[in-house]
Amino acid sequence: MKRTCLSLSILLAFGGASTASHAAETAAAGIPTVVISAKLLESYPYRMEASSDSAGLLASTPGFATAASGGVSGFPVVNGLGDDRLKIRIGAMEVTAACANHMNPPMSYIDPKQVQAIELTAGVTPVSNGGDNIGGTINISTATPVFAKPGAGLRTEGSVSLTTRSVNNTISVGASGAVASEQFSFSFDGARAKADSYKDGSGRTILASMYKSTNLGVTLGYRQDGHRLTLRAGTQEIPYQGFPNQYMDMTDNTANHASLAYEGQYDWGQLDATTYWQQTDHKMGFFTPERTGKMPMVTEGRDRGYTIRATLPLGGEQLMRFGHEYHRFALQDYWPAVAGSAMMGPQTYVNINDGERTRLALYAEVVNHFGQEWITQLGARTERVHTDAGDVQAYANNMMNAADAAAATAFNARSRRQSDANLDLTATARYQPGPGFDLDFGFGRKTRSPNLYERYAWGRGVMAMTMTNWFGDGNGYVGNIDLKPESANTLSATVHWHGTERDSWFVKLAPYYNRVSDYIDVDTVGSFNPYKSAQAKGALLRFANHDATLYGANLSWKAPIARTALLGELNLTGNASLTRGKRNDEGVLYRMMPPNMLLALEQRDGPWNSQLEVKAVAAKDRVDQRRLEPRTAGYALLNARTAYQWKNGLLLTLGISNLLDKTYSDPLGGVYLTGLAADKGALTSLTAPGRSFDIGASLRF
Repeated sequence: MKRTCLSLSILLAFGGASTASHAAETAAAGIPTVVISAKLLESYPYRMEASSDSAGLLASTPGFATAASGGVSGFPVVNGLGDDRLKIRIGAMEVTAACANHMNPPMSYIDPKQVQAIELTAGVTPVSNGGDNIGGTINISTATPVFAKPGAGLRTEGSVSLTTRSVNNTISVGASGAVASEQFSFSFDGARAKADSYKDGSGRTILASMYKSTNLGVTLGYRQDGHRLTLRAGTQEIPYQGFPNQYMDMTDNTANHASLAYEGQYDWGQLDATTYWQQTDHKMGFFTPERTGKMPMVTEGRDRGYTIRATLPLGGEQLMRFGHEYHRFALQDYWPAVAGSAMMGPQTYVNINDGERTRLALYAEVVNHFGQEWITQLGARTERVHTDAGDVQAYANNMMNAADAAAATAFNARSRRQSDANLDLTATARYQPGPGFDLDFGFGRKTRSPNLYERYAWGRGVMAMTMTNWFGDGNGYVGNIDLKPESANTLSATVHWHGTERDSWFVKLAPYYNRVSDYIDVDTVGSFNPYKSAQAKGALLRFANHDATLYGANLSWKAPIARTALLGELNLTGNASLTRGKRNDEGVLYRMMPPNMLLALEQRDGPWNSQLEVKAVAAKDRVDQRRLEPRTAGYALLNARTAYQWKNGLLLTLGISNLLDKTYSDPLGGVYLTGLAADKGALTSLTAPGRSFDIGASLRF
C-alpha cells in the first residue's frame, strides 16, 4: 500500500519508502504512516545539512516546524502542537525532558548522523503507536543489527563523515562500523559536533548560541529461527550549550541509556517486547563571557519502562494487535546555594523533590481489508497516569525570599498525588477506488496528562518563576496541582491524486480539525521587567486548563518538468501549510506557525542531485497576547544544494543556506534574552542564522 498520513501529508524530495521493519509492518497492515528512511537520506544527502539538531531532518515536511532553542535542542511542532504534546520515541525508549526549561527534549539525545529512519504520524495515530499525546508521534530508528547472508562468511561495513557550516563554524564528524556473522552482530556509531555562536543576516553575533555534543552507541544482535534479540547501549555528553531565548544555559548534560528488544515469529503471529532505562544528569548555569552570572541548577532524571506487543492474523484480511506498556519517570530538581549571595542561599532551593510520573497502558486495535478498495482500522487504549512530588523549600525565609517561602509552605500543606484515567480511541479508513486516487479519513480521541513541571513548579518569586520556562518567551511560570489532562477530538483526511508510474506527479491535500478540552494554557497572575530593563515587559503566568480549537490544511505536490539527456530529470516540488489555533474563550494559542510555502526545482542526473529552493513565510500578526508573543515580519529565503556520489562510496555535498543573507526572525524563535542581558534595552524577537556555506563529505566502505 502507498504510505499516506491521515492528518499530515508529507512531501519529501526523495519520496517515501521505508527500510524499518516496524514501518513496513504498519504499512502492510494498512495503517497510514509516512517514513523518512536512511537509504533515502543517503540518496539525496543535501537534506542532511550540517545542523546537529535531529529535528532539522523533518524541516521540509508540510505542517512541521521547529521552535528554536539550543543548537541541538529544537522543539518539533506538528500542526500547531509540539514538545510534550508529541510522543517521541528513540528506538523503543521514551525519554522525558529533565529540565525546567526542557533544554534536553527527546530528539536532542540523538545526533542526525545516528538516525537510520524517522516515522512521523500526525493527529489520528494508531493506538499502538503510543498514548499520552494529542499531536502525533515521532519514532526514530537507531542502528539495527546487520547480519551476513547464509554462506557468505563474515560481513563488515563502515562509514566516516565530516560536515562544516560557516555561519557558526560548525564542525561535525561521525563514524560507524559493523561486523556480523549469520547469527551474531556487533556495531557502533558515534558523532561529535561543535559550533560557535551564529551570526544573523546583518552579521550580528547571537550571543550564547554555541554548543558542543558527543553521542556514542553500540548495538549487539542475535537471531535464530525467526527470533531476534537486540541490545543497545549509549551515552551522551554535552559539556555546554547556549540558549539565547532562555534565562539560563546548559553547563552539562550527561546521559546513559540501555535497551533490550525481542522480536519473535510464532505460529500464532508475532511478539515484540522491549525494556529500557535512561539516566540523565543535567546542570544549568553560565559558562561564557557572552552571558555571565552564577546560579547553579541541577536536575536528575530517570526513565525506565517496557513495552509488549502481539500481532495476530485473524484469518482472511483481518489483523489484530494488542499490547501493554509501562513507563516511569523520576525527577529531582534543586538549586544549590550560592556562597555569599543574600538571595540565593543559605539553603538549597528544592524545585521538584521526588517527582514521579508513572503510566500503565493497555490497548487493542483491529485492521480489516474489504476487497481491494477499503481498509479500516479501529483501536482503543486505556491509561492510568499517576503523578506525585515531595516537600520543597525556598532558598531562605527572609524578606528577599518571602514570596517563595510562603509558596513552599502552601505547597507542602497540599495533597499532591494525582491520578488520571485516560482513554484514546481511533477509527480510520482508506478508500482506493482506482490507480490514481486515494482517500484517507478518520477520527481520533487522544489524551495527555500534565508533565511534572506543569503540576508541581511552585515558586512565586519572579526569579523562581522565570526559571520554569520552555517557551522561549521571557516570561515566568508557576504550576497548578489541579490541572486536568488534555483531551483532543480530531477529524482529519488526506486526499491524494497521483500518476500510475513511479516518481510521477502527485497532489495531496490534508485538512484537519482538532478540538481540545482542557488544553493546558495559562492565566496571567502578574508582570515584571526582564533583567530590570524599563523597556522590556514580561508576564507572570500560571498553567491553567482552557478549551481550544486548532484547524488547518497541508498541501503538497510534485510535477515532472522534463527528462532530457542534457539536463537529466527536472521536477517542481513544493508544499504549503496553514495552521490556526485559538482559545475558545478568547485569544490565539502560542507558537502557531503563520502560512508558509516551500517551492523547489530539483535536478537529478546520474550521480548529481541538485536543488534550488524558495521558502516563503507570511508575517506573524496573530500572536498570544498573554505571553506577549512578538510579531514577526514575513520573509522569503533562497537555498541551493548539490551533491555528487561516486561509485566507490565517496559522497561530496555543497549547500548555501539563506543565499541572499536575509535578516529575519523565525516566527517560533521567541525573544532574544541574551541580547537583552547585554544591553538592557528593549526585548526583541530572536533573529535566525544568516548566509551559511555548508560542505560535507562521507565515505562508506
